[in-house]
Amino acid sequence: MATDFILPSLGENVPGGDVLRILVKPGDAVAKNQPVFELETDKATIEVPSSVAGTVSELKVKLGEKGKVGQVL
Repeated sequence: MATDFILPSLGENVPGGDVLRILVKPGDAVAKNQPVFELETDKATIEVPSSVAGTVSELKVKLGEKGKVGQVL
């Protein structure tokens, strides 16, 4: 069963950020809490951990794109 990874809240009044690095690729096994993306917000650079364990089937964002809280990545 596939589970979407949704960008969690990044902090108060932070709607999202620019994707600086993608730390996984399709086919990679991911552990819960493993960093999967690095985002740059107005306030900081944040490593975003996976909320689930599993295998990456596809990426729905590219480097430089904006990721928004609640968006499937």
